[in-house]
Amino acid sequence: MQKTKEIINQLEELKTKSSSVTKKKIRPGKIESVGGFLNNGAVSLRFIFHERENIVFALLQLVVIGIMYFIWAKSLSFIPEDYWRDDNTDDLVSVIVLLWSFVLVGIATFPLGLLTACMCASYLLHFEGRDSTVAECLKIVLPKSWSIWIFSWFDGWWTAWQILERLPKKNDKTPLTVKLAHEAAYQAWKIASLGVIPSLLSGNGIAEAAKNSISLLSSKFSMLAKLRLGYSLICWIFGIGAYISMFFLISHLSDVPAFATLFKTVSGFYLFAGIPTIAALVFVMLIFRPIYIISACRIYAYNAREHNQPILLPEPMPRILSAFVFFVALVIIAFVAWQYVSYFGGDNLLNLLPK
Repeated sequence: MQKTKEIINQLEELKTKSSSVTKKKIRPGKIESVGGFLNNGAVSLRFIFHERENIVFALLQLVVIGIMYFIWAKSLSFIPEDYWRDDNTDDLVSVIVLLWSFVLVGIATFPLGLLTACMCASYLLHFEGRDSTVAECLKIVLPKSWSIWIFSWFDGWWTAWQILERLPKKNDKTPLTVKLAHEAAYQAWKIASLGVIPSLLSGNGIAEAAKNSISLLSSKFSMLAKLRLGYSLICWIFGIGAYISMFFLISHLSDVPAFATLFKTVSGFYLFAGIPTIAALVFVMLIFRPIYIISACRIYAYNAREHNQPILLPEPMPRILSAFVFFVALVIIAFVAWQYVSYFGGDNLLNLLPK
């Protein structure tokens, strides 16, 4: 547990430094960022099609996201519809959904983090002149599974929260300046943390990885910013497309009895909303995200070579059992909670809690 606390403290420090460092830099424009992303993408795409295990890693990430989103949306049906509409229990329901969402994000980010790291390992192996295979990638990634998981959970939860903040809300009184500040801090974190996973895989601990990531930010800010902002803009385009498509489909399907019934429940609405969302993710996860990850690793690798920083692949296998055991325990707890609520019903669960 002490190691976990140290990792979180290092990530919090990286989060703080990311904002202070990026504030001093001039960010590239949107057109310039997209051009930089596509320029990096051409090289990365050739690598991805040469080392096709990266397509498998990307496909598995998409499957994980699809499964976890379905579980999250389906779990909303355990809460009776009356609770969603009752102002007196709104806060209670929100807390339950928030805690459950945090657990599901934690479960999802274990395989997602390892698969992202496998893409990085694939490029680093290629960079070192070695063959890249699924087995070799796992051999490099698994020793760092605990650090990668905590980093991915930290990053994934912030990403999920930021996506929710971007969605339109009823009676939203949050000032635009606050929203822009939150978005700027989030983007600063994403840019500053691009070097963390490749640094971890290069034989460094979390403290050294955070330090190397900030150093990479200072020396390659323009390349990293173009990569991140270009990727972010592409994700925005697909996200807005999915959002518009959802309401377009709702307007055309609202008269169909089966769909009309579905739209009346919160769970049904989110399950339906997942259709255009997953459709957009197919393009993002299978094309643009692998380009984004590989490009970041390539920038890190060449920067490390320029500054004579060693890339050690792989390191001796330490104890990786603790991360796996904790992951299995978390899955079991979530499964038991799911089965309990499925058996006793959402009403019985909420009646146990104070109103």
